[in-house]
Amino acid sequence: MKFFKKFILFIIALAALIAVLIINLKTGLRALNVIGFSFKEMALVLPPLFILLGLLDVWVPKEKMMRYMGEGSGIKGIILAIIIGSVAAGPLYAAFPVAAALMRKGVKFTNILIFIGAWSTTKVPMLLFEISALGARFAMTRLAIDIFGIIIIAYVLYIIVSKREVKALYYKAENL
Repeated sequence: MKFFKKFILFIIALAALIAVLIINLKTGLRALNVIGFSFKEMALVLPPLFILLGLLDVWVPKEKMMRYMGEGSGIKGIILAIIIGSVAAGPLYAAFPVAAALMRKGVKFTNILIFIGAWSTTKVPMLLFEISALGARFAMTRLAIDIFGIIIIAYVLYIIVSKREVKALYYKAENL
């Protein structure tokens, strides 16, 4: 029973896929192609990411990370979270293992949220494309609004999310 509880969403998705294959073979095969593409993409992204996370764990001391991005880091931590999130490569789902590694290093919760927001919104390649396609004024305005919004959202979430939930997140990150 514990096995089924642990994999209930996978089992439901697999049953739905089988049902779609039975009802409409063409649509089911397209769904299988999408699943295959997603797995291939994850297989190309996640191994290098985990290698980099292992290096982060070994090479960057927790004390240094806490000094630059932990409690009391102030604007320095915010800027660093934005820079790391903006220059990071990969899809958004890759940001979460990185965020967990940062949590293990003692990075404060608001900086984790800012990092994830920056990863999803302020990518450097996207900014360069916007400058060339839409102009520097538009790109810089969007970037400024996004950064301002990310910081506001991070602090609103910090206020809304209970301290107990934040501790539970850090505990889970520590025990991955």
